[in-house]
Amino acid sequence: QVQLLESGGGLVQPGGSLTLSCAASGNILSIDFMDWYRQAPGKQRELVAGISSSSTNYADSVKGRFTISRDNAKNTVYLQMGSLKPEDTAVYYCKLEGVMRRGRPNLENYWGQGTQVTVSS
Repeated sequence: QVQLLESGGGLVQPGGSLTLSCAASGNILSIDFMDWYRQAPGKQRELVAGISSSSTNYADSVKGRFTISRDNAKNTVYLQMGSLKPEDTAVYYCKLEGVMRRGRPNLENYWGQGTQVTVSS
């Protein structure tokens, strides 16, 4: 089984910065896509940013403020968040898509447990 460990959430003032990380373990050979989603109270979960081996994509609401990156050797995805706004407050989840594991024939998807980000003065 793949285990995901998210960290980096917390309370930050508007205009501040945070960096989230999501580290995966469990006989992983490769990961196609690594994504960050968020879910605010009363709202649907939405894609914030995604990264493949060759490209990145961002929600319009975070373009220019957030940067997603990955370290394939560590099976870790990061989300650098800057110029944070109160509307960025949400639980942030990482998602791994297309995970190839040693001894497993099929690609698998996994979600992290979520980390709270609160932007408030």
